Amino acid sequence: MPVIDAHSHPVPRGWPDLAEVTGSPGPWPSLRLESEREAMIVIGDRDFRRITDQCWDPEVRAADMDADGVDIQVVSPTPVFFSYAQSPEAAAKVSRIFNDLTLEICAPLPDRLLPFCQVPLQDVDAACAELDRCLEAGHRGVEIGNHVGDRDLDDPGTVEFLQHCAARGAPVFVHPWDMPISPRLDRWMAQWIVGMPAETHLSIIAMILGGVFDRVSDDLRICFAHGGGSFAFWLGRFENAWHMRHDIIGTSEQPPSAYLDRFSVDSVVLDERALRLLVDTMGAERVLMGSDYPYPIGERPAGRVVRDADFLSERDRSLILGGNAERFLALSPATEASP
Repeated sequence: MPVIDAHSHPVPRGWPDLAEVTGSPGPWPSLRLESEREAMIVIGDRDFRRITDQCWDPEVRAADMDADGVDIQVVSPTPVFFSYAQSPEAAAKVSRIFNDLTLEICAPLPDRLLPFCQVPLQDVDAACAELDRCLEAGHRGVEIGNHVGDRDLDDPGTVEFLQHCAARGAPVFVHPWDMPISPRLDRWMAQWIVGMPAETHLSIIAMILGGVFDRVSDDLRICFAHGGGSFAFWLGRFENAWHMRHDIIGTSEQPPSAYLDRFSVDSVVLDERALRLLVDTMGAERVLMGSDYPYPIGERPAGRVVRDADFLSERDRSLILGGNAERFLALSPATEASP
């Protein structure tokens, strides 16, 4: 069974001037190359993130995969390029640019690097059209942000898009992004270490209480990044609130725990105690190994916590390291795809 990293990101080594391409002033991301191996992502005139050729060079990526014992890597968009705040027309153009560049990064190693696309999620028709184009071009699934402005995953347009993904057999990876900004969250990377887990937790709640799982086909394969955020830790509080304050939050057909078999999460929790809670809560069949490669608060070597976890049986370890991702990605024809 191959070892599969279900959560990694690329950044191309360059792209066209997005203000010129879209006719919109932005601010747009650009790339400032600082050497053959290093660059800075810039948003408008603000430095955003320093990156290396791990982001764009498939041979460098493959060497790191070999060092980590990873056979296959899902390569999903870096969320800063989503462009959900722009017009649907501008976001569609940007999606097409980055989707095509991601294909170029993955093309030299088609059996090892599996590209996921991005879509202009603010417009359901444009999102469905770009997904269809990308699936025909060779993408294996789609990554979406966990919200579009104040519209969460139970927004009617997003639900329609998710149903389209289910109908097309396209797996969906949900990544938090666009975290709230405040003086308290601007310190210590708090947007990433507090805001991201909270964003994902909130969006899983929206999927449940917003009735998405009640309305969308069971064929939907959907996975949430970073272990589903803080959801697993607070499921008991969520469940208790559903039963005790049903007058306020009893909007789903069943209690929250009844939906745990409708979605998956990745293993990027970086601590064996957190992984134990995740497996106890979700079941080993619903956890996919992920690393968040190549970003610095991801896991290296990829899958380290899963491999070292004493509490896992060899069966469960094998499922998390690859078997669950095989089903999520529908890589094995003999295996029925499941969430």
